[in-house]
Amino acid sequence: MDQVTKAVELFGQGYMCSQAVFAAFSEQYGVTEKQALQIGGCFGGGMNKGEVCGACTGALMVLGLRYGQVDLNDPDSRMAEHAKAVQFLEEFKKRKGSYICRELLGCDISTEEGRSYAIDNGLFGKLCPEMVRTAAEIVAEMLAESE
Repeated sequence: MDQVTKAVELFGQGYMCSQAVFAAFSEQYGVTEKQALQIGGCFGGGMNKGEVCGACTGALMVLGLRYGQVDLNDPDSRMAEHAKAVQFLEEFKKRKGSYICRELLGCDISTEEGRSYAIDNGLFGKLCPEMVRTAAEIVAEMLAESE
């Protein structure tokens, strides 16, 4: 199964968007699926505040595993990591119109009213699988470019 399909399947099983995207790619960078699910757990729903879409934060974690700076004496890796994050977010916004959860959902899930609206209207089931798919597709494309 490819990573895009795996991300969508994990989300469909009930994992948060952030968990699904991160876990779909993590093992190729030495992070177990279980660890990825744990790490990604607090980032869904725009960190539960309707901020940056959790599928995007999961994707950024993957890009961090691939491009992240580990040596403080290597400023080029920091610049590369920054460029990849910006590239990802710009591409996601181009495809989906925004990378902010409340803008994507059309309601603010950080409020009780907004969360109820999202649940009552099935927004998490209607809109979020496509956000997961798009984030995973963009990451897969970016990783393939660097091979």
